Amino acid sequence: MEAIGILKVKQDTVQVSEKFKKREFVIEFSDNPKYPQFINFQLVQDSCVILDQFNLDDKIRVEFELQGRKWTDPNGVDKYFNSLKAWKIEALTTDPDGLPF
Repeated sequence: MEAIGILKVKQDTVQVSEKFKKREFVIEFSDNPKYPQFINFQLVQDSCVILDQFNLDDKIRVEFELQGRKWTDPNGVDKYFNSLKAWKIEALTTDPDGLPF
């Protein structure tokens, strides 16, 4: 899957456990410019450094996986979570139709 948008938030890498780290970022996705959406992605492990080369307000293409998981709380209630795990980010200098921004 992919999404194209403007980089709006760039978080620091967080060491969640001894063996796991993640980094979150947000793009403004303007499929309908009248109603922009702010989409939160995450990078994990060695991929966290991919974001270093980008600046806020850069136009980027994000390739990602949609992941979902189930968690049962201590009361036995099932809860479901989704995450967007980015694995590739590239800068864009033209829109998808080849026109400059």
